[in-house]
Amino acid sequence: MKIVQLSLATSESWKDRASGERRERTEWHRIVAFRRLGEICGEYLSKGRQVYIEGRIQTREWEDKEGVKR
Repeated sequence: MKIVQLSLATSESWKDRASGERRERTEWHRIVAFRRLGEICGEYLSKGRQVYIEGRIQTREWEDKEGVKR
């Protein structure tokens, strides 16, 4: 079974109402694709290419060995 993991950055920008300045926020997501979709990603995607991804965003939380939540 083919599994592909990649990082995806999503950005949003807005104008701050209080100061009038432009603000921007970028979030990073780790995308995982399985089976045939993983094979297709491996064939067509490369670093820096734009990609359209549709689906559910699931945030996971865990504790590392030192007890710090991540």
